[in-house]
Amino acid sequence: MSTASASAPAPSSLRERKKRRTRQLLVDTSLELFTERGFGNVTLDELCDSVEVSKRTFFRYFTSKEDVAMAPTQDLWLTFIDVLETAGLGPADRPVLLLIQDTLLTALDRTTTDDWSHRVLLSRNLAERTPSMDAHGLHFCDRTTRAALATLHRRLDIPDPADLRPRLAVDMVVAAFHCALATWASATGTATGTATNTTPSPDSLSAHTRHAFTALAAVPAFPVTPRQDTSPRP
Repeated sequence: MSTASASAPAPSSLRERKKRRTRQLLVDTSLELFTERGFGNVTLDELCDSVEVSKRTFFRYFTSKEDVAMAPTQDLWLTFIDVLETAGLGPADRPVLLLIQDTLLTALDRTTTDDWSHRVLLSRNLAERTPSMDAHGLHFCDRTTRAALATLHRRLDIPDPADLRPRLAVDMVVAAFHCALATWASATGTATGTATNTTPSPDSLSAHTRHAFTALAAVPAFPVTPRQDTSPRP
């Protein structure tokens, strides 16, 4: 093999690293500016000027201010879809709910770092007081759910296209993760908008997620016991 051919992939690799750095800089700068000045008080022009990129470059990575501000959590779910599309499916009789749970846990292992944890907390704080981010998140969740269902129907033998069970399994895993994310974030006070200097570890998010999945499995057997004293509490 010649020296030229051996070194051929390097320029492409360098370009990819530069693209990743630019994208990450856009995310970090946006979260910093939005947190300091408020989401609505930072224009897209100001954000691009801070990173020294054009708006055209910005739109190569993101569709809007909401998109870049919610990138940390969205990156996790994009990894989830990638794992669902490419990973092994396990035993033939494996329940679809367990498949989806394990897929999300694998995505967490691939995505989460200490820096990611900090970005997620900043993004959550912004979303709690920015209606347009909340709306964007709902739209992204819908697209992600549809992508997950399309992958499940493509990779699994599901005779009835109208079978509700795959959709319900995805919805339950998403709901359980949202509960885990909320309890994980509460360690910093972000659930009440009073963030401290403590950032919970990404490993603890996986632990919270596993705990939520355990609770989810116990829901069908959760007993209902009426209270004897039904008077309103003070």
